Amino acid sequence: MASASSPSATSKSRNPPAARFSKDKPPRVLLAGVFKPYGIDDAFGRRENVMELFHNQVTRAQGIASMRFQHRSFGLYFIAANIDAPTTVLDFPTLEEFIRELKRGYDVVGISFITPNFVKAREMARLVRLQLPSARIVLGGHGAAIEGVESLIECDHVAKGEGIRWMRAFLGEDTDGPIHHPNLVSAENKHIYGVPTPGRTGLLVTGVGCVNGCRFCATSHNFGRDYTPFLKTGKEIFEAACRMEDEYHCSDFFVMDENFLKDGRRARELVEEMERANRFFQFAIFSSAETIRAFGIDNIVRLGVFWLWMGVESKKEIYEKNRDIDVAAMVAELQDHGIAVLASGILFIEEHTPENIEEDIDYLISLSPSFIQFMQVIPFPVTPIYEDFKRKGWLDPSIPFEEFHGQKRLAWRHPNFTPEQTETWLGKAFRKEFDVLGGGPMRMTRAHLNGVKRLKRMARTPTVVAREKVLLERVRELRLLVPVMARYAHDARESELIASLKQDLDRELGAYTMRERVFVAATFAFAAKYALQLGWKGDRTQPPTHRTEYRTPARRKRGWSAMLRHVPRPKTLLHAVLPKSTI
Repeated sequence: MASASSPSATSKSRNPPAARFSKDKPPRVLLAGVFKPYGIDDAFGRRENVMELFHNQVTRAQGIASMRFQHRSFGLYFIAANIDAPTTVLDFPTLEEFIRELKRGYDVVGISFITPNFVKAREMARLVRLQLPSARIVLGGHGAAIEGVESLIECDHVAKGEGIRWMRAFLGEDTDGPIHHPNLVSAENKHIYGVPTPGRTGLLVTGVGCVNGCRFCATSHNFGRDYTPFLKTGKEIFEAACRMEDEYHCSDFFVMDENFLKDGRRARELVEEMERANRFFQFAIFSSAETIRAFGIDNIVRLGVFWLWMGVESKKEIYEKNRDIDVAAMVAELQDHGIAVLASGILFIEEHTPENIEEDIDYLISLSPSFIQFMQVIPFPVTPIYEDFKRKGWLDPSIPFEEFHGQKRLAWRHPNFTPEQTETWLGKAFRKEFDVLGGGPMRMTRAHLNGVKRLKRMARTPTVVAREKVLLERVRELRLLVPVMARYAHDARESELIASLKQDLDRELGAYTMRERVFVAATFAFAAKYALQLGWKGDRTQPPTHRTEYRTPARRKRGWSAMLRHVPRPKTLLHAVLPKSTI
């Protein structure tokens, strides 16, 4: 009942009264995400609200080079794995599939949504009342923070804060019981240039919330500027990673935590556990500049970070997390150590005008990160910026919730831009990044190659040797895509950048082996098929429906999650084609 960033079942109270259910017959619970199709203009949504993180707001202008993958609604699985009531998770259903599921009969139906999916959540709640009049409807996710949502959508409860504890309290269960971390995959349906990447990257949700409280951050303020750890020590994280590798055959993990390095003690413990056991894992993380500086680049390398999302935000508006830090030097040093950096920036702060906004766009591009997220300011309820804009009269009630996605026109009245101008400038930012820096996959490959070179010059400790080996494997895998990158380069500048990358790769790795040449030929076939698909059908893809049952606590504890037990370990030609670990 939460977005991917927060396992939050979102109450008319943070501490709901326990519902009265029969002790002899535990309530049946359905937790559902909103229905598809996504990313199209219809009565329920907008085409810009794509169910893909990168293709929505990071590589959206890069055409065939855009990174494509989808995330499940992680919070739903977390809640289901941590309550005693028999629970079904229905993720990415069609409206018809949702109706069929309701007919199975449930006592509680939780609906998770974000603000632009408001109309979908409202329709689903209407259908619950129609099909199951006596069922309790619980709204969750970031959309549940909408002011007065309990009067706008038919429901019984709107859950706020950390969702596992909330749902346990609602069901009359032990709120302080241990948290069971289910086996989850970070991303599915992955491909780059149309080439499938079937290897697994696991997901670790180490905690929710953030104490930094940046004025625009819905996640931080949804949790009251507090942090709730699910895995409290480095040892707990290490043991969860070991278990997932044993059961799920993955050694790479995306860490879902707003600012993972904020708890430096826990991160150092994780490093020590890996080094003590001589068992190393690799991590993609979110962390802010001040925590990166405090933890240190060398320790980040020891930790095994291969990808890092950093909130750069703005050159004009400096947040405490970035104060007195040379962000450009930090990004360069991280990438010189093999860590692909995603720099996140905010457009249309109050100080931006048509005359100065390009300065912030150029600043982000000048950092030369592997990826850039350009995100519009969105005044979500619960954030200080929402209250500020409300006082200033900048909120526009005529703008429907479906347009609160941040990827077209502003969903509020900016004092210096017309709605049309905001759409133009956002598109210009993404295009300029692509024109100047080239495609994200190419830049990521460059960062990892730089890391291989750098690690070779470092002291040959067991940790460094292990990190170099994994990074070299990652580079070899991505190298298979370089000929396809050259074939589909979008302009002369990108062609030059790719040619330079190819030369450096050839010097470092030598000529392609015969086996690698076969794989390169396969990537051309996939890319050609994908290019035709983009031309004929466009770039919208829909994730498959997932239905997962959680029957009893004992079964959950034995298997940790039913979610991925049914997925066979890939053993196909594609498994060797391209990165097992690309996010």
